[in-house]
Amino acid sequence: ISLFHFFPNAAPPNVRIIHSGHACNIEEEHYTERVYTIREGETLELTCLVSGHPRPQIRWTKTAGSATDRIQDSSVFNETLRITRIQRHQGGRYYCKAENGLGTPAIKSIRVDVYYLDDPIVTVHQSIGEAKEQFYYERTVFLRCAANSNPPVRYSWRRGREFLSQGSDKGVEIYEPFFTQGETKILKLKNLRPQDYANYTCTASVRNVCGIPDKSVLFRLTNKTASPTIKLLVEDPIVANPGQTVILVCIISGGEPTPSLTWVRNTEELPKKSILKSETLTIPAISTEDAGVYSCVASNNVGNPAKKSTNIVVRALKKGRFWITPDPYHNDDNIQIGREVKISCQVEATPPEELMFSWLKNGRPLRSSERMVITQTDPDVAPGTTNLDIIDLKFTDFGTYTCVASLKNGGIPEISIDVNISSTTVPPNLTVPREKSPLVTQEGDTVDLQCLVSGKPKPIILWSRADKEAPMPDGNMQTESYDGVLRIVNVSREMAGTYRCQTSQYNGFNVKPREAIVELIVLYPPTVEPVYTEIRQGLGRPFSLSCRVLRAHPSKVLDYEWKLGTRLLTVGQLDTRDETEYHVRALNREGYGAYTCDIKNEAGAGRCTFLVTGKAYVPEFYYDTYSAQWQNKPRVYGFKLQWTQMNPNAVDRIMAYRLGIKQVSESRWWEQEIPVEDNIQKGELLTYNLTELIKPEAYQVRLTPITRFGEGDSTERIICYSAPVNPPWSKFHCGFDEDTICMFTQDKTEEFDWTRHSAASRDTKYTPNTGPSSDRTGSKQGFYMYIETSRPRLEGDKARLLTPSFNVAPKNPYGNVATNPTYCFSFYYHMYGKHIGTLNVYLRQKSQTGQDTSVWTLSGNQGDRWRQARVNINPTSSFQMVLEGIRGSGIEGDIAVDDVAIEEGECRDPPPSSNIRSLASPAAVHIWQLWLTLLLVLVGLRR
Repeated sequence: ISLFHFFPNAAPPNVRIIHSGHACNIEEEHYTERVYTIREGETLELTCLVSGHPRPQIRWTKTAGSATDRIQDSSVFNETLRITRIQRHQGGRYYCKAENGLGTPAIKSIRVDVYYLDDPIVTVHQSIGEAKEQFYYERTVFLRCAANSNPPVRYSWRRGREFLSQGSDKGVEIYEPFFTQGETKILKLKNLRPQDYANYTCTASVRNVCGIPDKSVLFRLTNKTASPTIKLLVEDPIVANPGQTVILVCIISGGEPTPSLTWVRNTEELPKKSILKSETLTIPAISTEDAGVYSCVASNNVGNPAKKSTNIVVRALKKGRFWITPDPYHNDDNIQIGREVKISCQVEATPPEELMFSWLKNGRPLRSSERMVITQTDPDVAPGTTNLDIIDLKFTDFGTYTCVASLKNGGIPEISIDVNISSTTVPPNLTVPREKSPLVTQEGDTVDLQCLVSGKPKPIILWSRADKEAPMPDGNMQTESYDGVLRIVNVSREMAGTYRCQTSQYNGFNVKPREAIVELIVLYPPTVEPVYTEIRQGLGRPFSLSCRVLRAHPSKVLDYEWKLGTRLLTVGQLDTRDETEYHVRALNREGYGAYTCDIKNEAGAGRCTFLVTGKAYVPEFYYDTYSAQWQNKPRVYGFKLQWTQMNPNAVDRIMAYRLGIKQVSESRWWEQEIPVEDNIQKGELLTYNLTELIKPEAYQVRLTPITRFGEGDSTERIICYSAPVNPPWSKFHCGFDEDTICMFTQDKTEEFDWTRHSAASRDTKYTPNTGPSSDRTGSKQGFYMYIETSRPRLEGDKARLLTPSFNVAPKNPYGNVATNPTYCFSFYYHMYGKHIGTLNVYLRQKSQTGQDTSVWTLSGNQGDRWRQARVNINPTSSFQMVLEGIRGSGIEGDIAVDDVAIEEGECRDPPPSSNIRSLASPAAVHIWQLWLTLLLVLVGLRR
């Protein structure tokens, strides 16, 4: 076994999409993209076949379908996209993108159309018109049928067993409202008659596409048919205390058919603890979160649903606050004898109309008087507020005032708020301790920002960012503090800056806010690049390493330290520079290893790491080998393994490759070395022939380059056995009866495609006087391929059908074909119609890229019957046969082919009706003419 060398150009990626799932139909769209139709609930499987070297990376993405859906906002990074039980919202256009760094990425797309049909629903509405002059009432009933579907649904109506259509009954009209765009079918029963009381069936159909069956719904119309009515047996609103059990009862008082009953809360779901039984909804241990509007809805698809609602209010008191307002008529924030002072108290109450306030002084009830004025609400502030105005403050007024909030009828704990008025009651003042600003800390620490608040009572302190509009560490724009301290845990560099502490009006004086500023300085170690990089280098070569500072605080003076492993190489300082370099003039064996550069400040160090190694880069397998597999023994096969070496000159010369191989189903590896004599060049294609591989086993192959340094990076691939398309030649035959059409493919560079068809499934709108009425055997269930020449096809348009590739196998894995073998290519054709164009057959060989050889041609009407054509071919390399149909001058020009076969050896008795272009040599033609002349002479002599 030897190692071959070849130098191909690196190839940019190329892709095409094939399907292997439960497709109903595949249609061409604009010649380059396809429409993949699938039934909802089936399995979608799309495979992206890719070529190119190095092996391209594949990525599947999706645009929006019925609903925005990008494959769960991620991408699929493998060749096959598989979606089990596909849903309608997963329809849309799917893109396969392949890229390997060469040229532009290759992108192909396919549109996935998900077909479905929901159960139809019938709703009934009626209108009653009154004409007083004639003294009669006209009653008209509308039956509306609707179903969600793709493709659009078709409806049909039946009364009993009688099919209804427009005009079949003067009392019935059938129409589609314009605004529904075919999604609804309405049956209008005008001036309702006795015979109109009957069973009505609406059938929704999508014409059995994708095997989706029709769906029907039955509605019985009687003289008792009526829309639902209900009664809600509860008060509105319902006021409850927390912890109580609330029971809602709704009864159906009318409606035919019997309505169904549901409960809803606002636009939300019912509480999880709710108990729904028949017409009763029970909410045990109700809480404030359970409050809201509850509705009972009854529906029977007749008229509009009936709806009754009640509001459940859960009683509660929360958020008690107070503030002191000095005399507003004097420009002074202090409380002074002889002046006015106001105490305000605010509470949130549910329901607000039940809120009651009372005041105490030193624990005794306080009543409103000329000097002590109590008001329940102040129009200048929010509801739920009470004020105590003390007019002409005296020493005897000093004391503790208590605001008590409660709800009528009790059941909820009261809220009490104490406010002390004395000579020590003074407005607040804020200061920052000298050692607390600026405050220096390190990243990752916990730090306390502090504002000292004086005054009585002490107000709530509000913290916010002063240097920029940004949230606080807890995510809010403001943070409350009752002691003036803001604690920040796990400080980050983004938290550095200035912070504002500010007094709140609540629980303090209602005066202009006091504020102070605290500066936070965060020290953090240098951020450097690269954090880690690998450098591959050969012995004796120079190289340089560079470590750069991106950010650091403080950043004025930074120390650096270079090491190889634990060995110190050099130290220094970065003054004005932001990077340091280390140079190696000639790499020796001791120079391999991990180089580190630590750049330090007082907060810590940032580290660059460079791994210098002599390991060779990974080999890259070549997946586009032509005819990689061959067979010359019954039970084994061979495989041509090819690869290129990534950056072969980056390290020392590759001396050998270690080849590992094992059967996929086994665990034991077999290894051997493949020696390499010469230097490997970049892009050089290396070949190694694997033989004696057992059919039909798949093998895992591992390849590792070896240099003086040792083993390099390994790569692996799977080799799968594929049975040849033509085993043996005499057995290849295709009647197009399978969906795979024997691996035939369409030539996408031409104007249109061949179509697989059978007479049994032929469209009733087919063009008469052209095309076959059965397959070649006379069966109407059998399939064949044909070109459809109806519009939009034009004269001269071409369609090309390509056979699979057939291998002309060598006698040994390294040899060439000694003599050109002869094969017989045969097929049946049907060319009937007055506008028949031309049918051509070409031989396409791998060794003659872009040069198809014409071997057979026929034009014009050949009658309404199948005929056979045979032609000898002598390929010298792997080949395909090309069947080309050319559209004639009109629509009656369908050309069909069937039963395509390839046999080893020359054709027997070629039919005389075909125009055969022989590939025989001129000498052979001359010999045939001599034999014909001799025969004529002998006949003349006998006469």
